[in-house]
Amino acid sequence: MTSFLRSDRSRAVAIWLFALAALVAAMVVVGGATRLTGSGLSITEWKPIKGVIPPLNLAEWQAEFARYRQIPQYQQLNRGMGLGQFQSIYWWEWSHRLLGRLLGVVFFLPFVWFAVRREISRRMAWRLAVLFVLGALQGLVGWWMVASGLEGRVYVAPERLMIHLGLAFALLGALVWTAVDAWAGLARQTLPSPWGGRALWLVGLIYAQVLLGALVAGNHAGLVYNDFPLMGGRLAPADYAGPGLWATLAHSQGAVQLHHRLMAYLVLVVALAFAWMASRSSYLAGGARTLAWVVAGAVVVQALLGIATLMFAVPFALGMIHQLMAAITFSLAVAFAWRVRRT
Repeated sequence: MTSFLRSDRSRAVAIWLFALAALVAAMVVVGGATRLTGSGLSITEWKPIKGVIPPLNLAEWQAEFARYRQIPQYQQLNRGMGLGQFQSIYWWEWSHRLLGRLLGVVFFLPFVWFAVRREISRRMAWRLAVLFVLGALQGLVGWWMVASGLEGRVYVAPERLMIHLGLAFALLGALVWTAVDAWAGLARQTLPSPWGGRALWLVGLIYAQVLLGALVAGNHAGLVYNDFPLMGGRLAPADYAGPGLWATLAHSQGAVQLHHRLMAYLVLVVALAFAWMASRSSYLAGGARTLAWVVAGAVVVQALLGIATLMFAVPFALGMIHQLMAAITFSLAVAFAWRVRRT
Protein backbone atom coordinates (compact mmCIF):
# COMPACT_ATOMS: atom_id res chain seq x y z
CA MET A 1 0.00 0.00 0.00
CA THR A 2 3.00 2.30 0.20
CA SER A 3 2.66 3.00 -3.54
CA PHE A 4 -0.51 5.02 -2.96
CA LEU A 5 -0.47 8.78 -2.56
CA ARG A 6 -1.33 10.30 0.79
CA SER A 7 -3.84 12.71 -0.73
CA ASP A 8 -7.51 11.71 -0.62
CA ARG A 9 -8.44 14.17 -3.34
CA SER A 10 -8.47 13.28 -7.03
CA ARG A 11 -10.89 14.75 -9.54
CA ALA A 12 -10.02 12.01 -12.06
CA VAL A 13 -10.91 9.29 -9.54
CA ALA A 14 -14.13 11.14 -8.72
CA ILE A 15 -15.17 11.28 -12.39
CA TRP A 16 -14.46 7.56 -12.72
CA LEU A 17 -16.63 6.80 -9.67
CA PHE A 18 -19.44 9.02 -10.93
CA ALA A 19 -19.31 7.09 -14.22
CA LEU A 20 -19.57 3.84 -12.27
CA ALA A 21 -22.58 5.24 -10.40
CA ALA A 22 -24.21 6.13 -13.74
CA LEU A 23 -23.62 2.55 -14.94
CA VAL A 24 -25.27 1.18 -11.81
CA ALA A 25 -28.25 3.49 -12.41
CA ALA A 26 -28.42 2.22 -15.99
CA MET A 27 -28.42 -1.35 -14.69
CA VAL A 28 -31.29 -0.49 -12.37
CA VAL A 29 -33.30 0.92 -15.28
CA VAL A 30 -32.57 -2.01 -17.61
CA GLY A 31 -33.33 -4.38 -14.74
CA GLY A 32 -36.70 -2.65 -14.45
CA ALA A 33 -37.24 -3.21 -18.16
CA THR A 34 -36.57 -6.93 -17.78
CA ARG A 35 -39.31 -7.10 -15.15
CA LEU A 36 -41.79 -5.03 -17.17
CA THR A 37 -41.23 -7.18 -20.26
CA GLY A 38 -41.13 -10.49 -18.36
CA SER A 39 -37.60 -11.11 -19.64
CA GLY A 40 -35.75 -11.97 -16.44
CA LEU A 41 -35.98 -15.75 -16.85
CA SER A 42 -35.20 -15.92 -20.56
CA ILE A 43 -31.57 -16.94 -19.88
CA THR A 44 -31.68 -20.08 -17.77
CA GLU A 45 -27.94 -20.55 -17.20
CA TRP A 46 -25.28 -18.50 -15.45
CA LYS A 47 -22.07 -18.30 -17.44
CA PRO A 48 -20.11 -15.28 -16.19
CA ILE A 49 -17.50 -15.47 -18.99
CA LYS A 50 -19.00 -17.42 -21.89
CA GLY A 51 -22.40 -15.80 -21.41
CA VAL A 52 -21.13 -12.53 -22.85
CA ILE A 53 -21.50 -14.06 -26.34
CA PRO A 54 -25.17 -14.36 -27.37
CA PRO A 55 -26.46 -17.04 -29.77
CA LEU A 56 -24.86 -16.44 -33.17
CA ASN A 57 -26.83 -18.74 -35.46
CA LEU A 58 -30.22 -20.43 -35.75
CA ALA A 59 -29.07 -23.65 -34.09
CA GLU A 60 -27.78 -21.79 -31.02
CA TRP A 61 -30.99 -19.75 -30.79
CA GLN A 62 -33.08 -22.91 -30.96
CA ALA A 63 -30.98 -24.53 -28.23
CA GLU A 64 -31.40 -21.47 -26.00
CA PHE A 65 -35.13 -21.42 -26.68
CA ALA A 66 -35.39 -25.14 -25.90
CA ARG A 67 -33.90 -24.52 -22.45
CA TYR A 68 -36.41 -21.74 -21.82
CA ARG A 69 -39.30 -24.04 -22.82
CA GLN A 70 -38.38 -26.35 -19.93
CA ILE A 71 -39.14 -23.83 -17.17
CA PRO A 72 -42.57 -23.14 -15.62
CA GLN A 73 -42.81 -19.58 -16.99
CA TYR A 74 -42.96 -20.84 -20.55
CA GLN A 75 -45.16 -23.84 -19.77
CA GLN A 76 -47.71 -21.88 -17.74
CA LEU A 77 -47.59 -18.36 -19.18
CA ASN A 78 -45.88 -18.28 -22.56
CA ARG A 79 -46.74 -21.60 -24.16
CA GLY A 80 -46.90 -21.15 -27.91
CA MET A 81 -44.39 -18.29 -27.95
CA GLY A 82 -42.40 -18.18 -31.17
CA LEU A 83 -38.65 -17.87 -31.57
CA GLY A 84 -38.92 -14.21 -32.55
CA GLN A 85 -40.85 -13.39 -29.37
CA PHE A 86 -38.29 -15.27 -27.31
CA GLN A 87 -35.46 -13.32 -28.90
CA SER A 88 -37.10 -10.01 -27.93
CA ILE A 89 -37.15 -10.92 -24.23
CA TYR A 90 -33.74 -12.61 -24.41
CA TRP A 91 -32.04 -9.38 -25.52
CA TRP A 92 -33.35 -7.45 -22.50
CA GLU A 93 -31.91 -9.96 -20.04
CA TRP A 94 -28.68 -10.31 -22.02
CA SER A 95 -28.27 -6.52 -22.01
CA HIS A 96 -28.81 -6.42 -18.25
CA ARG A 97 -26.13 -9.04 -17.68
CA LEU A 98 -23.79 -7.36 -20.18
CA LEU A 99 -24.06 -4.12 -18.21
CA GLY A 100 -23.06 -6.04 -15.10
CA ARG A 101 -19.97 -7.40 -16.84
CA LEU A 102 -19.16 -3.97 -18.24
CA LEU A 103 -19.41 -2.52 -14.75
CA GLY A 104 -16.77 -4.99 -13.57
CA VAL A 105 -14.41 -4.05 -16.41
CA VAL A 106 -14.97 -0.30 -15.93
CA PHE A 107 -14.18 -0.76 -12.26
CA PHE A 108 -11.11 -2.98 -12.53
CA LEU A 109 -9.10 -1.47 -15.40
CA PRO A 110 -9.20 2.18 -14.22
CA PHE A 111 -8.47 1.02 -10.67
CA VAL A 112 -5.25 -0.61 -11.87
CA TRP A 113 -4.40 2.53 -13.86
CA PHE A 114 -4.97 4.87 -10.92
CA ALA A 115 -3.05 2.56 -8.57
CA VAL A 116 -0.05 2.45 -10.89
CA ARG A 117 -0.13 6.24 -11.16
CA ARG A 118 -0.44 6.54 -7.36
CA GLU A 119 -3.69 8.49 -7.49
CA ILE A 120 -5.52 6.41 -4.88
CA SER A 121 -4.95 6.99 -1.18
CA ARG A 122 -4.75 4.21 1.42
CA ARG A 123 -8.19 5.02 2.84
CA MET A 124 -9.73 5.28 -0.61
CA ALA A 125 -8.21 1.94 -1.62
CA TRP A 126 -9.99 0.17 1.24
CA ARG A 127 -13.27 1.77 0.26
CA LEU A 128 -12.82 0.68 -3.32
CA ALA A 129 -12.14 -2.86 -2.17
CA VAL A 130 -15.48 -2.88 -0.35
CA LEU A 131 -17.21 -1.52 -3.46
CA PHE A 132 -15.66 -4.30 -5.54
CA VAL A 133 -16.96 -6.93 -3.12
CA LEU A 134 -20.43 -5.35 -3.24
CA GLY A 135 -20.38 -5.47 -7.03
CA ALA A 136 -19.29 -9.11 -7.11
CA LEU A 137 -21.92 -10.01 -4.54
CA GLN A 138 -24.55 -8.31 -6.68
CA GLY A 139 -23.81 -10.71 -9.53
CA LEU A 140 -24.17 -13.75 -7.26
CA VAL A 141 -27.41 -12.45 -5.77
CA GLY A 142 -28.72 -11.75 -9.27
CA TRP A 143 -28.30 -15.38 -10.25
CA TRP A 144 -29.73 -16.53 -6.89
CA MET A 145 -32.79 -14.41 -7.71
CA VAL A 146 -33.15 -15.82 -11.24
CA ALA A 147 -32.77 -19.38 -9.94
CA SER A 148 -35.86 -18.89 -7.75
CA GLY A 149 -37.99 -18.61 -10.90
CA LEU A 150 -36.65 -21.62 -12.78
CA GLU A 151 -38.43 -24.30 -10.74
CA GLY A 152 -41.87 -24.18 -9.19
CA ARG A 153 -42.51 -20.49 -9.97
CA VAL A 154 -43.35 -18.44 -13.05
CA TYR A 155 -41.56 -15.33 -11.73
CA VAL A 156 -38.62 -14.73 -9.42
CA ALA A 157 -39.26 -14.65 -5.66
CA PRO A 158 -40.23 -11.07 -4.66
CA GLU A 159 -38.04 -11.12 -1.56
CA ARG A 160 -34.99 -12.10 -3.65
CA LEU A 161 -35.79 -9.31 -6.08
CA MET A 162 -35.91 -6.94 -3.11
CA ILE A 163 -32.46 -8.05 -1.95
CA HIS A 164 -31.08 -7.76 -5.49
CA LEU A 165 -32.39 -4.23 -5.95
CA GLY A 166 -31.41 -3.29 -2.40
CA LEU A 167 -27.80 -4.29 -3.07
CA ALA A 168 -27.82 -2.28 -6.30
CA PHE A 169 -28.96 0.85 -4.45
CA ALA A 170 -26.47 0.25 -1.65
CA LEU A 171 -23.72 0.12 -4.28
CA LEU A 172 -25.10 3.24 -5.98
CA GLY A 173 -25.16 5.18 -2.71
CA ALA A 174 -21.65 4.06 -1.75
CA LEU A 175 -20.32 5.07 -5.17
CA VAL A 176 -21.91 8.53 -5.00
CA TRP A 177 -20.60 9.11 -1.46
CA THR A 178 -17.09 7.94 -2.36
CA ALA A 179 -17.11 9.98 -5.57
CA VAL A 180 -17.89 13.24 -3.80
CA ASP A 181 -15.26 12.37 -1.19
CA ALA A 182 -12.70 11.93 -3.97
CA TRP A 183 -13.79 15.21 -5.55
CA ALA A 184 -13.52 17.26 -2.36
CA GLY A 185 -11.19 15.16 -0.18
CA LEU A 186 -12.06 13.30 3.01
CA ALA A 187 -12.33 16.42 5.17
CA ARG A 188 -14.61 16.06 8.18
CA GLN A 189 -17.08 18.50 9.64
CA THR A 190 -15.54 20.35 12.55
CA LEU A 191 -18.70 21.73 14.19
CA PRO A 192 -21.45 19.59 15.75
CA SER A 193 -24.68 19.60 13.78
CA PRO A 194 -27.99 17.71 14.05
CA TRP A 195 -28.20 17.54 10.27
CA GLY A 196 -25.84 14.61 9.84
CA GLY A 197 -28.31 12.26 11.53
CA ARG A 198 -31.38 13.86 9.97
CA ALA A 199 -30.03 13.51 6.45
CA LEU A 200 -29.12 9.86 7.01
CA TRP A 201 -32.64 9.22 8.26
CA LEU A 202 -33.97 10.60 4.99
CA VAL A 203 -31.59 8.37 3.02
CA GLY A 204 -32.80 5.41 5.06
CA LEU A 205 -36.46 6.20 4.41
CA ILE A 206 -35.91 6.52 0.67
CA TYR A 207 -33.94 3.25 0.71
CA ALA A 208 -36.79 1.51 2.55
CA GLN A 209 -39.20 2.87 -0.05
CA VAL A 210 -37.03 1.37 -2.81
CA LEU A 211 -37.19 -2.02 -1.08
CA LEU A 212 -40.98 -1.78 -0.80
CA GLY A 213 -41.11 -0.83 -4.47
CA ALA A 214 -39.19 -4.02 -5.29
CA LEU A 215 -41.85 -6.05 -3.51
CA VAL A 216 -44.53 -4.25 -5.52
CA ALA A 217 -42.68 -5.07 -8.74
CA GLY A 218 -42.00 -8.67 -7.71
CA ASN A 219 -45.67 -9.28 -6.91
CA HIS A 220 -46.95 -7.33 -9.97
CA ALA A 221 -48.93 -5.32 -7.44
CA GLY A 222 -48.97 -2.24 -9.65
CA LEU A 223 -51.50 -4.01 -11.86
CA VAL A 224 -54.16 -4.07 -9.13
CA TYR A 225 -55.90 -1.28 -7.20
CA ASN A 226 -55.23 1.33 -9.85
CA ASP A 227 -57.44 3.96 -8.24
CA PHE A 228 -56.02 6.74 -6.08
CA PRO A 229 -56.03 7.75 -3.25
CA LEU A 230 -58.30 4.84 -2.28
CA MET A 231 -57.67 1.16 -3.03
CA GLY A 232 -60.68 -0.45 -4.58
CA GLY A 233 -62.79 2.30 -3.03
CA ARG A 234 -61.39 1.60 0.45
CA LEU A 235 -58.66 3.02 2.65
CA ALA A 236 -57.09 -0.45 2.90
CA PRO A 237 -57.43 -3.26 0.35
CA ALA A 238 -59.95 -6.00 1.03
CA ASP A 239 -57.34 -8.72 0.43
CA TYR A 240 -54.67 -7.16 2.64
CA ALA A 241 -53.93 -10.19 4.83
CA GLY A 242 -52.19 -13.28 3.54
CA PRO A 243 -52.17 -16.72 5.19
CA GLY A 244 -49.34 -15.65 7.50
CA LEU A 245 -47.18 -12.68 8.50
CA TRP A 246 -44.49 -13.24 5.86
CA ALA A 247 -47.08 -14.01 3.20
CA THR A 248 -48.73 -10.67 4.02
CA LEU A 249 -45.54 -8.59 4.14
CA ALA A 250 -43.83 -10.09 1.08
CA HIS A 251 -46.48 -11.76 -1.09
CA SER A 252 -49.84 -10.02 -0.67
CA GLN A 253 -50.44 -7.69 -3.62
CA GLY A 254 -52.75 -5.48 -1.60
CA ALA A 255 -50.43 -5.31 1.39
CA VAL A 256 -47.21 -4.50 -0.50
CA GLN A 257 -48.93 -1.79 -2.52
CA LEU A 258 -50.47 -0.24 0.62
CA HIS A 259 -47.09 -0.27 2.40
CA HIS A 260 -45.45 1.36 -0.64
CA ARG A 261 -48.11 4.08 -0.65
CA LEU A 262 -47.82 4.77 3.08
CA MET A 263 -44.03 4.98 2.94
CA ALA A 264 -44.33 7.38 -0.01
CA TYR A 265 -46.46 9.71 2.11
CA LEU A 266 -43.91 9.55 4.93
CA VAL A 267 -40.94 10.23 2.65
CA LEU A 268 -42.77 13.14 1.03
CA VAL A 269 -43.64 14.77 4.37
CA VAL A 270 -40.15 14.27 5.81
CA ALA A 271 -38.38 15.56 2.68
CA LEU A 272 -40.51 18.72 2.54
CA ALA A 273 -40.19 19.30 6.29
CA PHE A 274 -36.40 18.89 6.13
CA ALA A 275 -36.17 21.32 3.21
CA TRP A 276 -38.17 23.92 5.13
CA MET A 277 -36.08 23.37 8.28
CA ALA A 278 -32.81 23.47 6.32
CA SER A 279 -33.72 26.82 4.76
CA ARG A 280 -33.91 28.25 8.29
CA SER A 281 -31.01 26.41 9.88
CA SER A 282 -27.93 28.29 11.03
CA TYR A 283 -25.89 25.07 10.82
CA LEU A 284 -26.09 24.82 7.02
CA ALA A 285 -24.45 26.83 4.29
CA GLY A 286 -26.37 28.06 1.28
CA GLY A 287 -25.35 25.12 -0.91
CA ALA A 288 -26.70 22.59 1.57
CA ARG A 289 -29.96 24.50 1.90
CA THR A 290 -30.41 24.55 -1.87
CA LEU A 291 -29.63 20.85 -2.09
CA ALA A 292 -32.28 20.10 0.56
CA TRP A 293 -34.90 21.72 -1.68
CA VAL A 294 -33.56 19.83 -4.71
CA VAL A 295 -34.02 16.55 -2.83
CA ALA A 296 -37.54 17.57 -1.79
CA GLY A 297 -38.36 18.50 -5.38
CA ALA A 298 -37.11 15.13 -6.61
CA VAL A 299 -39.27 13.37 -4.01
CA VAL A 300 -42.34 15.32 -5.18
CA VAL A 301 -41.65 14.44 -8.83
CA GLN A 302 -41.13 10.78 -7.92
CA ALA A 303 -44.39 10.70 -5.94
CA LEU A 304 -46.32 12.14 -8.89
CA LEU A 305 -44.65 9.65 -11.23
CA GLY A 306 -45.62 6.83 -8.88
CA ILE A 307 -49.27 7.91 -8.87
CA ALA A 308 -49.35 8.19 -12.66
CA THR A 309 -47.60 4.84 -13.09
CA LEU A 310 -50.14 3.18 -10.80
CA MET A 311 -53.24 4.78 -12.30
CA PHE A 312 -52.16 3.84 -15.85
CA ALA A 313 -51.39 0.25 -14.72
CA VAL A 314 -47.61 0.48 -15.17
CA PRO A 315 -47.07 1.33 -18.85
CA PHE A 316 -43.54 0.58 -19.98
CA ALA A 317 -42.34 4.17 -20.42
CA LEU A 318 -43.69 5.41 -17.09
CA GLY A 319 -42.35 2.34 -15.30
CA MET A 320 -38.86 2.99 -16.68
CA ILE A 321 -38.96 6.70 -15.79
CA HIS A 322 -40.20 5.88 -12.29
CA GLN A 323 -37.28 3.47 -11.82
CA LEU A 324 -34.74 6.00 -13.09
CA MET A 325 -36.18 8.76 -10.90
CA ALA A 326 -35.82 6.50 -7.86
CA ALA A 327 -32.09 6.20 -8.56
CA ILE A 328 -31.76 9.97 -9.07
CA THR A 329 -33.70 10.81 -5.90
CA PHE A 330 -31.69 8.37 -3.80
CA SER A 331 -28.40 9.70 -5.19
CA LEU A 332 -29.42 13.29 -4.41
CA ALA A 333 -30.34 12.31 -0.85
CA VAL A 334 -26.93 10.66 -0.42
CA ALA A 335 -25.23 13.79 -1.77
CA PHE A 336 -27.22 15.90 0.70
CA ALA A 337 -26.21 13.61 3.57
CA TRP A 338 -22.58 13.97 2.53
CA ARG A 339 -22.86 17.75 2.20
CA VAL A 340 -24.33 18.45 5.63
CA ARG A 341 -21.52 16.49 7.28
CA ARG A 342 -18.87 18.75 5.72
CA THR A 343 -17.97 22.31 6.62
